[in-house]
Amino acid sequence: MWNHLLPIALLVGSNVFMTFAWYGHLRFTDRPLWLVVIASWGIAFFEYCLQVPANRLGYTVYNPAQLKAMQEIITLLVFSVFSVLYLGSAIRWNHVVGFALLVAAAFFLFRD
Repeated sequence: MWNHLLPIALLVGSNVFMTFAWYGHLRFTDRPLWLVVIASWGIAFFEYCLQVPANRLGYTVYNPAQLKAMQEIITLLVFSVFSVLYLGSAIRWNHVVGFALLVAAAFFLFRD
């Protein structure tokens, strides 16, 4: 069971770092672009420190398509929370429908 859950936990952690690296600077548009690129790169280092082990460990129990589907769904969940709480942006009905379709796609990827 732990072999199945640890990659998911690492993917969640990696996505938190990734989301801050890619989108966190949007609240600081007064900062020079070169500065936010360097800051984002520094944050992304920690994302990779979790992402690579997540995929390496996950590959022992999931196939590559399943890993990618999990990654995308986790990304959307983390981004949705980040977008609402950090950026103050609303999630609209069309976003929810699009996300649900991606979850449906993952459902079929996990079918035998």
